Amino acid sequence: MQLFDQQQIKVYNTLSGEKEIFKPINDGHVGMYVCGPTVYSNVHLGNVRTFMSFDMIFRYFKHLGYKVRYVRNITDAGHLENDADVGEDRIAKKARLEEIEPMEVVQRYTVDFHNILNKFNFLPPSIEPTATGHIIEQIEIIRKIIDNDLAYVVNGSVYFDVLKYNETKPYGILSKRNVEDLIHNTRTLDGQSDKKNPQDFALWKKAEPQHIMRWPSPWSDGFPGWHLECTAMSTKYLGEHFDIHGGGMDLKFPHHECEIAQAEATNNVAPVNYWMHANMLIMNGKKMAKSTGNYILPNEIFTGDNPHITKAYSPSVARFFMLQAHYRSVLDFTNDGLLASEKGFFRLMDAINLLDVLKTSEKSSFNISEWKQKCYDAMNDDFNTPIVIANLFEAVKYINQIKDGSASITHSDLAELKDSMHAFVFDILGLENATKSNTDSDKLSGAVEILIQLRQEARANKDFALSDKIRDELAEAGIQLNDSRDGTTFSTN
Repeated sequence: MQLFDQQQIKVYNTLSGEKEIFKPINDGHVGMYVCGPTVYSNVHLGNVRTFMSFDMIFRYFKHLGYKVRYVRNITDAGHLENDADVGEDRIAKKARLEEIEPMEVVQRYTVDFHNILNKFNFLPPSIEPTATGHIIEQIEIIRKIIDNDLAYVVNGSVYFDVLKYNETKPYGILSKRNVEDLIHNTRTLDGQSDKKNPQDFALWKKAEPQHIMRWPSPWSDGFPGWHLECTAMSTKYLGEHFDIHGGGMDLKFPHHECEIAQAEATNNVAPVNYWMHANMLIMNGKKMAKSTGNYILPNEIFTGDNPHITKAYSPSVARFFMLQAHYRSVLDFTNDGLLASEKGFFRLMDAINLLDVLKTSEKSSFNISEWKQKCYDAMNDDFNTPIVIANLFEAVKYINQIKDGSASITHSDLAELKDSMHAFVFDILGLENATKSNTDSDKLSGAVEILIQLRQEARANKDFALSDKIRDELAEAGIQLNDSRDGTTFSTN
């Protein structure tokens, strides 16, 4: 019997606004689509938090024995600067500013995205399709929507007719908005737009002469609308009707709302059973923004090279910190929070390491089976990782009591506790035991500090050739020296 036969999961469904019992369309199988990054810059920490939430959910389904097809896309075209279908393509703009090819931008930031997620110990999705790899599918969907009389062509661009769609299907069903309110709160078109109504959105945009990224279509040389790509890729790999669609809270409207409308207009079926949204990440009680300086990149957490934190933190400590908040709650990223999480993380790892040396007794003073089910109950309650972590620390307390001789455990219970701790800490939460890597890191730090001292002595002796040699060879090994008035520090690439 698979574990999923023994555990009943409740999922908060944004569509209904309630927790619902999860029932997959096909027994033992889960189809899950999550909106991935637009790869025109380094991945934002808030995006990492969203993808971490769905990595944890993916891990839990797999742990329970479900066969999961997890699709997370890469947006490498079509995402304009403004959701109102105006402005430049974000990737093309970056390419123009840096005077490089758009696909160079895509490659650079896709590699960065994967590197960061690997450091956080993410599992790769089952499929990671790209928007540019599915232009044909997107064109075919547009044809169907036009044939169903729910889209119109103007000057080579194609727009979805929201008001006509709303005559038979409710546009705004996910975000709980109605078209009348949208009309009331939208400015009248200024005559510059090809749209019939401000609420309409682009399925295909005709490329202006200066637009770099373009593809031939029946309507014009142009590019697909941002919302369209997810409909094309999710339905191609998961079918017209699948289990879960996830993303950040900011995508609920208009992106996910448009996805629902497109899928309904194409296939006349609601595409998704459970819509799930991860909440936002703030920093020091305020919105994260480069413009205000209230901002940190994921790599800066690992190097400590950011004024908002006092030291470097390991990826597992940062992951542990994020999972201590429920995925649907706002998370405030602070140095104090990270410091507290680091202490808790090492307490947890120390207890796990103790499991290999504990002495067993004839009786157990703790009910392992009940404790384990409490962990499952927390995960089954809309993936409540904070409660899981609280239960793990209940086990930590028990482990330390066994070590001190004030509690006891049988051989079979110890085996069950060890298996359960490993399952929840490593398989489901995705943490890594940093004991060994910390030791290695300390050794590396010590060796680099010796080289930094030798370099300083060389500079003092005006032996600049040796000084440069130390710096350059460390750089080749992936260790960057950073000179400042306060001395020399280093970071790893």
